[in-house]
Amino acid sequence: MQKQINIKNRRARFDYELIDTYVAGIVLSGTEIKSIREGKASIAEGFCEFNPGGELFVINMQVDEYSHGSHFNHQPKAARKLLLNKQELAKLHKAVKTTGNTIVPLNLFINDRGLAKLKIALAKGKKQYDKRETIRSRESKRQLDRVKKAFNS
Repeated sequence: MQKQINIKNRRARFDYELIDTYVAGIVLSGTEIKSIREGKASIAEGFCEFNPGGELFVINMQVDEYSHGSHFNHQPKAARKLLLNKQELAKLHKAVKTTGNTIVPLNLFINDRGLAKLKIALAKGKKQYDKRETIRSRESKRQLDRVKKAFNS
């Protein structure tokens, strides 16, 4: 039985306000999928962009070279095409083009059929004061949990 691969972008939920999420397939070569199955990938600095043809690509996604690969190994930071329905692509393209939204990768995983999928989100960037408010609410929640735990003990 293979281990579950679930690579997350932890900064995305902190830096962006998520509007809508989608699950997209990724076009990968042989050594790329083998490297992802080993867990050697990172989407922390990644973002998604449309090319002039209207296709969606993930940029800056790091997939390390496969350890047992030959000289035909892949490029670690190559742009990789994402696969979505036509309607989803049109909706995302319109939202990115008209307003100040962006598309960020949230989660890279292998589904039960063995295919690599990328969970992406249409997002709007948070301001600095929004980030401070997020930190403040997280700290108050932790404090409240500590008090509840001490009271129940």
